Amino acid sequence: MQNKFDIIVMGSGLGGLCAAFEGLRAGYKVLLLEQHNLPGGYATSFVRGRFEFEPSLHEMPDLRNVESAPSVVSYLLDDAKLKVDLLPIPEAYRVILTDKKIDVSIPFGLDRVVETIEQAVPGSSEVTRNYLNLCREVQQAFQYLNEHQDDLNYKEFLKEQGNFVRTGAATQTEVAKAMNLPKEVQDILYPYWCYLGVPAERMSFSLWAALLDSYITKGAVIPRMRSHEFACAFLDKIYQLGGVVRFNAEVTEIQVAKGTVTGVKLNSGEIIKTSQVISNTSPSNVFTRLIFPKKEVPKAALKNINGRKLGMSLMVVYLGLNMTKEELGLEEYSYFIAPHMDTERLYENISTLESHQIMQASICQNAANPDCSPPGTCIVSITAGYQAEAWDNIAAEDYFDTKQRLAERLIIQFEEATGTNLRPYIEEIEIASPQTYARYTGAFNGVVYGYEPEPWDGIVPRALSMEKENYIKGLQFAGGFSYRAHGYGSSIMSGRAAAHRAKKYLEGRL
Repeated sequence: MQNKFDIIVMGSGLGGLCAAFEGLRAGYKVLLLEQHNLPGGYATSFVRGRFEFEPSLHEMPDLRNVESAPSVVSYLLDDAKLKVDLLPIPEAYRVILTDKKIDVSIPFGLDRVVETIEQAVPGSSEVTRNYLNLCREVQQAFQYLNEHQDDLNYKEFLKEQGNFVRTGAATQTEVAKAMNLPKEVQDILYPYWCYLGVPAERMSFSLWAALLDSYITKGAVIPRMRSHEFACAFLDKIYQLGGVVRFNAEVTEIQVAKGTVTGVKLNSGEIIKTSQVISNTSPSNVFTRLIFPKKEVPKAALKNINGRKLGMSLMVVYLGLNMTKEELGLEEYSYFIAPHMDTERLYENISTLESHQIMQASICQNAANPDCSPPGTCIVSITAGYQAEAWDNIAAEDYFDTKQRLAERLIIQFEEATGTNLRPYIEEIEIASPQTYARYTGAFNGVVYGYEPEPWDGIVPRALSMEKENYIKGLQFAGGFSYRAHGYGSSIMSGRAAAHRAKKYLEGRL
């Protein structure tokens, strides 16, 4: 076994897998270490009875045919050339707001979205189109930044991307107010806020605009063989390029001397030398638990992680049903169900387990992948956000009863909103909580959503602060806690960016 590598990637979530792949593609010796016995992190699958479940929501926007907006899907298929079989999602989402009597199915495509919202909110088409066009400008500005990392002309960029600059420090709410976007339109357009986990009043408009444009402009896709197909495809590429992968290999120390990475220590006691570590686990985990010796932890790094707010975790109810989606009356793939779309109130309620004013993002997987379950069955998964600390006061002996009680509440909410009846047809049920994620992935406090991307800590401020926040030479971060924020696509591209920075360090350019 080699005891020295150019790059060591710690964690085989999608960010770590992409980082290892890009490091190998650049010609470096790369070691990928994973504490689990399989790759993927949240991008895996699990089996209960005759059903194979997808652990997380994972659709990816497919913008390959939109001019000037190459997507993560384009990177995976056309650049990395991963062998994955992607299936289109039939619609963007169905939003059901029970208190406001709103039930609208949103298609893909800007023109179709505008037409659909006009039918629900007469007279709104012009302002809706202007708002969505602004979102497109922001998305294209981000793409320009991605493509010109090494040769960016700031003066030219500021001249050409005026709206991007003007809205850069604004919140989602501030831009909507400035553009006179009707509240009824906001109710229909805002369900994706739960993908970012920050209410509109505190959400960076830039990040929101890029997400909204990505999803509704062209369409979205999922892998046929669950999200583990992404992980396995990356792993195949890593092996083909000569990468070394070790499972059941937990990193217990990132060794540092005089502010520079020197290697890692494994739970076996083995020490492996390197000058570059790309961590797919969070800065919170790294700076509080892994840097050795402790005196090498910069005070500025601790201030940084303590100054940021941890994002939310999730509760997911996985249902294997012995009825088809047609028999159950489920037509759509994606459902956003809530009493209203007051994002501030919905956000406040994720800090307690007792509120009934909750929002769920749920899918019927068979609507996009008809063969994902045995004939005569279907799979429904119901996801709700919760702050990890909402579970702190649950006694160990009450844990399973609490999960079951909350799961039943979510199932009933889905049934009442959609007019279907799930409970008599449940053949398999599994329930995940923040504790599940903490045990399974080692996620800090069971957090799934990284750090909250408020305007002061959104993608643009994080990108501009990367050099100042490079507290330990040779240490990079990938995954949901990195500068690109959380989500499958962001995690993948963060791995690419981390490998790019590691390459610059190895070449003496940083």
